[in-house]
Amino acid sequence: MTDSYDWPAKPCALRQLLSAAEGNFNRAALYFGHGTDNAWDEAVLLALHGLGLPWADDAGILERRLSSEELANIVALFERRISERLPAAYLVGKAFFAGLEFRVTPEVLIPRSPIAELIDNAYTPWLPREPARVLDLCTGCGCIGIATAMIFPGASVDLSDISTAAVEVAEHNIRTFNLRHRVRAVTGDLFSAVSGERYDLIVCNPPYVDSEDLAAMPAEYRAEPELALASGNDGLDFCRRLLREAREHLTDQGSLIVEVGNSWEALEKAYPRVPFLWIEFARGGHGVFVLSAAELECHADQFL
Repeated sequence: MTDSYDWPAKPCALRQLLSAAEGNFNRAALYFGHGTDNAWDEAVLLALHGLGLPWADDAGILERRLSSEELANIVALFERRISERLPAAYLVGKAFFAGLEFRVTPEVLIPRSPIAELIDNAYTPWLPREPARVLDLCTGCGCIGIATAMIFPGASVDLSDISTAAVEVAEHNIRTFNLRHRVRAVTGDLFSAVSGERYDLIVCNPPYVDSEDLAAMPAEYRAEPELALASGNDGLDFCRRLLREAREHLTDQGSLIVEVGNSWEALEKAYPRVPFLWIEFARGGHGVFVLSAAELECHADQFL
């Protein structure tokens, strides 16, 4: 423990420790945005993990008396959160997405895409029919593709990422959900691992952070793999390649759904004649577009 932050000196109720953590987290100016948005919830997440308990809404847990060992274990997690500026998801090794729990490691982005809302709604009304084949490109931990497979039980889903370490995490999550019979993870840059394949839906949360935003990111975001974030000066290096090549990997009735976040304005400026359809989200989020195979084909000359 450090001398910079005050913690209960002896075994206490969980509520007392959480109150101390809330004050210390705020004093340390931690950044929240990887599953929680405030110091109290972050402290609860870490404390329950330290106790080996699942997330729960039972307020009675706050009165639990902690043993000396439990107190020490939880404070150690709190201290790491402060000193290393690691997102809580990396400290506990898991994150929730579309109502499902996924293993995460520092080799993958922590799931937080608004695409979760699309999955919850079975991509209605953005798909003309239920897809038979789906590609989750830049899959990371596999959360988008796996959650999509759970929504469409008849679909075959490929997860692809350039990072071998990320694919290993995705494979772990595939096994956890018992989906190896119809979900596979492959390693490759862009479409290199799925050459010749065609899909009814390609969904992609690629690197899209521009150089200015990357330089201004809080330490918690810089703890994530830069390979999965940075995409050139305007954030569009990967997306340009994707738009050039996506059509040949879609069926004639297929759809491309891509998240570009704050780089959406740069994308509109780069391709002013392309009819990007920007999705509005009830739960917040922005910068996700839909293009049909027909639209990609019609505007192919724009992507050269």
